[in-house]
Amino acid sequence: MNALPSALATPGFSAAGLHLPGSKKVVIAFWIATAVFCLQLGFTAYAQLELPQVAAAFTHLGFPSYFRVLNAWTKVVGILLLLAPVPPRLKEWAYAGFAIDLGCAIIAHLAVGDGPQAWSWPVGASVLWGLSYVFWRRLPSMK
Repeated sequence: MNALPSALATPGFSAAGLHLPGSKKVVIAFWIATAVFCLQLGFTAYAQLELPQVAAAFTHLGFPSYFRVLNAWTKVVGILLLLAPVPPRLKEWAYAGFAIDLGCAIIAHLAVGDGPQAWSWPVGASVLWGLSYVFWRRLPSMK
């Protein structure tokens, strides 16, 4: 008998080394979804502050310019809360704020008759939001 433990016998690893325990898969999925979501919302916040065509889009939707600036900075704060090690209640509020923001963006675009080229951006961000939130709720630290 071989007294040395085999790497193949280690739980969570297969012969090909591709199998991860369920909790590691959730952590990896959470960080991928959250990173992509935060990158997308970070770009959106930057665009709201810096790009004139985005300012024009907010005017087209009927929003005042101060709302665009407020919306951009609250996105930055929300992104920081999602990425920082803060209490779960603060992350929950950040997720809630993003849900309201994205839902209102979709409604605003539909209300003025915009086509898919306008409302597909918040729909895509909503899908990323949903993935990030579901995986966050499934993290081992949340159980």
